[in-house]
Amino acid sequence: MLRFLSVLFAACLVLLTYVTYDYTKTVSDHQELQNIISHQSDDIAGQRNQIQKFADEITALKSKLIALNDFEKKIRIIANIEKTAEQDSLFGVGGSIPDDLDTKIPLTEKHNSLMREMHEQTKQLELASDKQEDGFESLFNFLQDQRNLLSSTPAIRPVKGWTTSGFGYRQSPFTGLREFHKGLDIATRMAEPVIATADGIVSFIGNKGLLGRVVTIDHGHGIVTRYGHLQKTLKKHGEAVKRGDVIANVGVSGRTTGPHVHYEVLLNGMPVNPIKYILN
Repeated sequence: MLRFLSVLFAACLVLLTYVTYDYTKTVSDHQELQNIISHQSDDIAGQRNQIQKFADEITALKSKLIALNDFEKKIRIIANIEKTAEQDSLFGVGGSIPDDLDTKIPLTEKHNSLMREMHEQTKQLELASDKQEDGFESLFNFLQDQRNLLSSTPAIRPVKGWTTSGFGYRQSPFTGLREFHKGLDIATRMAEPVIATADGIVSFIGNKGLLGRVVTIDHGHGIVTRYGHLQKTLKKHGEAVKRGDVIANVGVSGRTTGPHVHYEVLLNGMPVNPIKYILN
């Protein structure tokens, strides 16, 4: 009986030792697993934060591009410029990105799909940005051309004085016969400064029959101005001039009844009424 109890006690001791070891190992493994899960959770949370930040940046970029596109549309409306069909399709840039990412969803195929979607939208936004840049460049070039046209269009009087003869048919002060007068005669004091009425290039300086000493300025866009009966010219052939530059002095060269400037505006070679080109 004593031998049996000794064997039983030894067996219980071995079993207790095994159970204790197994429990300790299980607790240790569980703790290690908890640590791994904790680290993975931190990594997943960090990746979610990065994805959310990327999504927010894409959304902000889309908003800025849309605002720029709206601004360009307003400018084009004011300048009366139409967009091309290609420019109008600027913002077919895919669907929207979720406002937030559910932290309970594991980073599986759904998140990988979201990353692919954001990458695709990034490429579309780059394309939209290039088109927007082209749109602004064409708009700038148009407005620059308009600015050049405005600065090259006569808009002021060539000299201070008073109009003694207008554009159109009149009775000649020399022959008394009816004749067509191709410009304006503006009387003023002798040697009064004569100014360019718009930006351009001096295309002619010299004597021209009854007009006497003449300066002609080519303003581009088919517009030319001519100034006659001058005393002295102050510019050279081929020289660039700006609106308001003094180009000559009033004189009595050619056939004239007194000091004045004969001023003509020609559009595509045809004389037009200079009054239409005088704002002051």
